[in-house]
This record gives sequence, C-alpha cells and structure tokens, in this order.
Amino acid sequence: MGAALLASWPWDNLGFYKYVLYGPLVGKAVASRAWEAASPDRWILLLLLLFGLRALTYQLWSSFSNMLFATRRRRVVRDGVDFDQIDKEWDWDNFLILHALMAAAALCAFPSLRHLPAWDGRGFAVALVAHAAATEPLSYLAHRALHGSSGRLYARYHSLHHSSRVPQPFTAGLATPLEHVALGALMSLPLAAARAAGCASVALAFAYVLAFDSLRAMGHCNVEVVPASLFRAIPALRYVLYTPTYHAIHHTKKEANFCLFMPLFDLLGGTIDRRSWDMQRKMSAGVDEVPDFVFLAHVVDVMQSLHVPFVMRTFASTPFSVQLFLLPMWPFAFLVMLAMWVWSKTFVISCYNLRGRLHQIWAVPRYGFQYFLPFAKDGINRQIELAILRADKMGVKVLSLAALNKNEALNGGGTLFVNKHPDLRVRVVHGNTLTAAVILNEIPKGTAEVFLTGATSKLGRAIALYLCKKRVRVMMMTLSTERFQKIQKEAPAEFQQYLVQVTKYRSAQHCRTWIVGKWLSPREQRWAPPGTHFHQFVVPPIIGFRRDCTYGKLAAMRLPKDVRGLGACEYSLERGVVHACHAGGVVHFLEGYTHHEVGAIDVDRIDVVWEAALKHGLRPA
Repeated sequence: MGAALLASWPWDNLGFYKYVLYGPLVGKAVASRAWEAASPDRWILLLLLLFGLRALTYQLWSSFSNMLFATRRRRVVRDGVDFDQIDKEWDWDNFLILHALMAAAALCAFPSLRHLPAWDGRGFAVALVAHAAATEPLSYLAHRALHGSSGRLYARYHSLHHSSRVPQPFTAGLATPLEHVALGALMSLPLAAARAAGCASVALAFAYVLAFDSLRAMGHCNVEVVPASLFRAIPALRYVLYTPTYHAIHHTKKEANFCLFMPLFDLLGGTIDRRSWDMQRKMSAGVDEVPDFVFLAHVVDVMQSLHVPFVMRTFASTPFSVQLFLLPMWPFAFLVMLAMWVWSKTFVISCYNLRGRLHQIWAVPRYGFQYFLPFAKDGINRQIELAILRADKMGVKVLSLAALNKNEALNGGGTLFVNKHPDLRVRVVHGNTLTAAVILNEIPKGTAEVFLTGATSKLGRAIALYLCKKRVRVMMMTLSTERFQKIQKEAPAEFQQYLVQVTKYRSAQHCRTWIVGKWLSPREQRWAPPGTHFHQFVVPPIIGFRRDCTYGKLAAMRLPKDVRGLGACEYSLERGVVHACHAGGVVHFLEGYTHHEVGAIDVDRIDVVWEAALKHGLRPA
C-alpha cells in the first residue's frame, strides 16, 4: 500500500533549511520596502509579523509548561517529556510554514484582502459568532471522523498526534499536512464571515489567529491554568471554555472530549468524559509530589543558565555548547542572574522516573563564579541547607550534591549539614565514591605508574590510596609534605612505598597516565610525554592543548535504559548520561543505603559502589 495522501511533509528532508520557504516573502518585502506606509506590499510585512508572533505564542506557552518550579503541582500528566517526544516534535512549526503559504496564496488570489482597514470593532462580534456556529462544530465532526470506528483515518493521519505521551504546546503542531490544511481552512471561516459582512480588519486577523493559537497551546500545555472557582461561580462556562485537564483526558482516553475549544459540542454529541470536572478541580488545587531522590545542581555560568527546558526545549535536549543564537539572550540572562542572587530559592528544573520512582533535579540559584567569592560562602551554604531541610520535611529519601555544592572549602563535602542536623531522615550524598570508581576503572589494567595532581583533595586521596594497594606507583603532585605524609600513613605499611611525593611537573615527563584534579596550564601540560592520556576530575575540565595526547571527560555514567521522562542533557554530557556524583546518589538510593556519604571517601567502599552501579544497569560513559 502506498503512502497516504498528505501524510508527510514535503520538506522533511530539508531540516533547518525549510525556513528558506519563507524566502520569497522576505525577498519581496525587502525589494518593495514593505515597512514603508505607502508600499503596496505592506501586507507581506504584516503576514510575516503575524507568523512570527504565532511562533512566539507557542514558545512562550512551552516555556511556561516547562517551568517545573512553578507548575509541577498542577501538571495533569505527571511524566516528564523524553528525548523521543522532543525529537518527534522537533519540526512542530511545519504547520506555520504551511499556513503562511496558504495565506500568501489567498492574498495573491484575492487582492482586495490586502487592503483591509486597521480596525473595525464589528468584525469581532461576527467572527465570534462564526467561530461558535461554524468552526467549532465542523472541527468537532472532523475530529470524531479521525477517531472513526474503522480506524483507517486514525492510523494514517491522527495517530501521529497521539503518539506524544505528554501533551505539550508543541504537540499541537505534531500532525500531518492534511490535518493542518483542514485546520487552516477552519480558522479562515470566521475571518471570511467578517469579510463577507464588510467588517474585517487587520486587528481582527491578528487577534483571532493569535487567540486561536493561545487556546490550542493552553489546551496542550499539560498544566491546569483555569481556576476551579471560576466554574463554581459560573457553571455554564465549563461548556464554553475547555481546560488543559479536559484536553489531556482526550490524549490519554482518545474516545472522549473531541471539542476544539468548547465542550458544549461534546455535550451535544454525548462524548464528554464525566471525570473531567472532578479531575480539573483536583489539578487546579494542585497535587503534591514527593520525589524519592533529588540531585541538587547549580548553574555553571550565564550562558549555561540558558540550557534549561523552559528557555528552549530542543536546545536543552542536546549537549551544551555556546551557540551564536545565545548571544542576544545573554543580557537578559545576566539580569535574571542578578534577580536570582537577590531572591534566592531552590527550584525544580527537571524530573524523570527510574523504575517507577520519581527523581527530580533541583538547582541552587548560584553561578559557578559565586562559589569562589569569600563573602558568598555563608549565603550559598544557607541555600543548600534550606534545600536539605525542605527535602527532609517532604520525605525525600536521598539528596545528592553536585560539584560545587559539596566543595570541601565550602562545607566539608556536606559534613557541615549532617553535623548541624544529626536527626536528618534524608540521606545527604556527595557521590564521590562512584566518581573515584569511574576514574579508577578507566585506568588500563597493567598500568604501573600514574601522575596525580590535586593529590591531597578528597578524590585525589581516595585514588592514591586505592592505587597503592594495587601496587601502582603514584606520583602525588603536592607542595605540602605534611598533607602528603598524612595520606601516606593511611595506607597499610607494606603499600606506603608506592606513594611518592613530587613537587615539579617535570617529574612526570616519562609517565603516560596523568590523573588531573587540578587545572593544568599549557605550560604544565607540555611536560607530559607524547601519547599521554589525561584522566580528569577537575571542574571545569582542562582544555586539550596537546594534539599528541588524549583527554578524558569528567567522570560520568549512562543511566539504565528503563529511565522514563528524561528530556534534558546534563551540561555538556550526551543524552542519558549524568555526572558520576549524580549517578552515585542514584545508586545510594537504589541500594537503600542508610548512611550519609559525606566528607572523606571510604576507600574500601569504592569497589562495592562500583559493583552496585553495574548491577542496577548503569554503565560508564
């Protein structure tokens, strides 16, 4: 059987270059100076402006939908949006291109439409009546036909729209060309009615189309925004205005709630799901959600702060890198940083499910450089402490601290909070035991000698003690003989000879395995012999200046395949990969460990935690 008519987009293979289809309109607008009031092609500029505002409408609703710190209690479908759905909806705006071409064709075919007055208030009343009398019932009938008993139309066309598990504003655009052609025709009916009545206007076209888009995006946003008190005060209103809950029921149940925006037609057609109002009331009030595990992250810098789903969902679903389109957004992000500095509050930025248990990523509103300001230390610790106490009160089982949130100089790797609150039920975890395990398991078997910088840090100490017990010679780069001797005495007497203090980088000029826990300048890296591999646990990671050497990434692990609802990359890591300290918190929770993992790393537990991680399906990245 051949492909169904208008079931796929003709420009699917163009990728980003599909926007070239706007080229003739843009070229014509520039050539005719359409921005001038006397230009005969001013209508082209208005058309491009309208479609720019349409795209912005869906983007703003998407941003709102993904602001979990503000909306998570009123989400209708509780699952997160995963990578598969994001990829499926990547070209959600195809229908905007189609509608723009349809509108341009109509304006070319009927030149009189190009010269509408700016305003005519009568047109709004005519359009409202035409929408209720024509667009709504026809949309209802068409929608029911797509769900018809034979299932052919549904399978060929409408199943694509329902393939997204979690409704999102961009899901409104996930449909076949045939469906969007029909939608465009139905949208034009009220405008055509106003034109026939002699009261159409530019203001009406903008207002009606943008209101139409706003209602579609609102219905798909998966966050209940209509207060239940409004329906209690005006019961009849529930049949005039649908809600995100009402539409989400259709997405999950499929055989009920077919209306466009007005449930009145479901009432007349006998297709209302009677649970709709009770569910809407419940979602409007908010549903508390207690995660089992929380990873307490932090922002790295101003640019990286834009790498979150509520800024741009598609960008957040790819590993972070500085892109040109971010530059115009930098001033706004900087102002937000200042506001967050003043009004500090931990917020939820992502959530996912691992084996049916809810995991959340919270973020402390502090940026990387702020952790190194002496006067900011107390304020940062206060925010981390409040997050821990909030998690404890909620009933969270494990809270894991991200890189700088467990800095030794800041709070002793989390010991400050555990000592201050000895009765905590939530387990506080720095996750560095698994970080050490990942680094150690990257070192090739048979390695006889390594060079270690950051040797007296928490991770450096654990790595040195572990390797010396494996009879690997560890050159520990440190100027402090006292700190070196303290670590050396921790090793069993028969292994202490394998720990060697060095004070100059030239001492490692014949060692091809460098473990880097302290930033290395190009001058310092030059001492490494050709073929050296740099393993890293320094934040931020060192820059690879040597072409004759290889550079490892920060310790990370790939989450199990049964993770659901994960749709954002963790900083510059690949999809489904998290930093080892994050994975360490996950293992701590899955294993049901009852101890806090703070302060110094227990070297004897490195292999235990590593085996537990592998047992639960985590794999080194």
